[in-house]
Order: sequence, then C-alpha cells, then structure tokens
Amino acid sequence: MSFEHILFEKRGAVAWITFNHPERRNSFDHAMITEYADALERCHEDPTIGVVVVTGAGDKGFCAGGYLADLTNFSPEKGRKLFDAAVRGLTLMRRIRQPVIAAVNGAAIGGGNEVVICADLAIASEHATFGQVGPKIGSSPFFGGTNLLALTVGEKKTREIVYMCKQYTAQEALALGMVNKVVPHERLHDEVQEWCETLLDRSPAYLEMSKIGANVWFDMLMPSFELAKLAMTRMAGCDEMTEGATAFMEKRKPDFRKFRRADT
Repeated sequence: MSFEHILFEKRGAVAWITFNHPERRNSFDHAMITEYADALERCHEDPTIGVVVVTGAGDKGFCAGGYLADLTNFSPEKGRKLFDAAVRGLTLMRRIRQPVIAAVNGAAIGGGNEVVICADLAIASEHATFGQVGPKIGSSPFFGGTNLLALTVGEKKTREIVYMCKQYTAQEALALGMVNKVVPHERLHDEVQEWCETLLDRSPAYLEMSKIGANVWFDMLMPSFELAKLAMTRMAGCDEMTEGATAFMEKRKPDFRKFRRADT
C-alpha cells in the first residue's frame, strides 16, 4: 500500500504515521484523512506492530484541521465524503489494537486538535499550540471537540475552547489534561520513543483489552457522531461556512454579524 499524503514508516515494532503537507500545516482533505484511516487499519492488521505514533511533517504544524481552501466551494456531496472519512479515521484511533500516541510537534488546531483528543496518549513539544476554530470559520468540532473533550477538561472549559476559539500553549494544554507531557522540541521524538519502549514491554492482549475498556464514554458518543455527520453534511456549502472559509483564504476577518441582521 502506497501513500501520497502521509508518510508511513515501521521502526521496529512502532509504526509512525506522519501527516505530510507541511506547506499547509498538514491540514487534511478527503484524500489525506482517507489515507490516514487506511494506515490505521494496516496497523491493526499487523500483529508485529505494538504502538502507533501520529505526528506532522515540518516544525510548524501537527495538523491544522480541515483544508479550508476546499471549503470555499463546498457541497453536501463533498461534505458527506469528507465527514464519513473523518469519523472513520478518528474512530479507528479508538478501535485498533495498539495504543496511539500523538507526537504533537506544532499547531494542533480544529480537526488536528480532535486527533489529539482521540489519541490514547499525547506528548507535546513546548512549541505546540492547541485549539478549536469551528465557529470562527463557519464550522463546529462535532467529532471530539464539543463532546469527548469535556470528559478531559470539563464542560465549561470545553465550551470556552469551542465558542471562543482561543489557542492554548503546550503548558496550558498540560494543565488542562489535554496532553500527558510537554518536552523541549528537540526531545519530542526521543521522549515518544521512550514511551513506546515502555508500552512494548506490556502485555499486548491486556493493553488491547484496557484500551477497549477505556472507550466506554467514546462508544456512547457514536450516535451523536452519526447525527453530527448528517447535520454537517446538510450545512455543507451554506453561506456562513462559505463566508468563514473565504475570509480565512483572503486573510480578513469574517463578517458573521451580517447573519444576525434583520431583513429590511
């Protein structure tokens, strides 16, 4: 199996999956998120792999979420494909037999932050940043940001993160419980490998059982994910989504206030 939008490398018993579009801070489109899911399935089917690590190419972005250039000319048909693929990828992170570690080397924003949320463990570079941008760009983080995140940081803080669209430093993310550890940037891969080595010394059968057992709350969210896919598909290409994505590409502030003006 060959990939165009991600890198896949086996280092002994550890699989490294790298989002590979650094020129756009590793933001994903349908092709990239589909390859990501395919790579996760490949790991699940390989009994010689004990741990999976996901990271981003370059030094600036872990993953900046959805590729906004695509959203300026979006449609329900495109939305259905993208959202189905995104839920497949995030769900596989929780379903494959191996622990998944997010090695957060840069900005984890929007859907990229949801990848971190869905990972079993997360280790961040001191340069990493975290946050959601949905309502700022005409979207909503239904696939982890509005729901699963609350199990980590609490409901009120989750609403702040989602509604206000602020960005948080690695140390702030650590204090909130969004990541397990923060290390100097140059130490990130070595630290992740040390965690991998520890996990490889654990029973694979009981790690898998522990992982599936710890999914109890995630499993309860699956009906809401399906409803969210439908809602997001129906909203695909709407005026507010188009305004948010277009404003981002044009490097201007979106005018969402016009959607609250009374008809004259």
